[in-house]
Amino acid sequence: MMLDADQSLLLIIDVQERLMPVMDQPNEIVRSIKILSEAASVLDMPVMITEQHPKALGSTIENIDANEKLNTVSRFEKMHFSAFKDTAFQSAIHQSGRRQVVVSGIESHICVLQTALDLVNQGYHVFIVADAVTSRTSESKKLALSRMANAGAEIVNAEMVLFEWLGKAGTDQFRSLSKLIK
Repeated sequence: MMLDADQSLLLIIDVQERLMPVMDQPNEIVRSIKILSEAASVLDMPVMITEQHPKALGSTIENIDANEKLNTVSRFEKMHFSAFKDTAFQSAIHQSGRRQVVVSGIESHICVLQTALDLVNQGYHVFIVADAVTSRTSESKKLALSRMANAGAEIVNAEMVLFEWLGKAGTDQFRSLSKLIK
């Protein structure tokens, strides 16, 4: 299945101040999430951001949170590892009408995994952006990606997402967004 910008929403899971310093390849993950969030903004796509217990783990990092162009953002504080266990999140995702969920964030083997499994089980088409998710170790990420793929999630990268959302070259959106991957 190909991604469709009119059916997609971007989910950014727990990219928080106190978690990022201990993650594997944090700069690469932030770069990919910024590409996705910029594309979501240009394509007027809903963006959902979760924060796991922010009183203890801090807020979403400034590099992600400071994107003023993210005008369609919904934010959710959570205590469950799966964002889908939060009724406000569940309600918002249902109300969006979007059936494709593009997932980024941390940690791959905990909150990303559990949220993705719940979304798949609820009939959503889940796309895990491999270069926009991470864990403290590369082994945990590798295991999580394998498990999510086996459960029915599609494993993609940010560039795949970007060009599937765009669908064609030669548009103003293409000219604006293709610069992000250079």
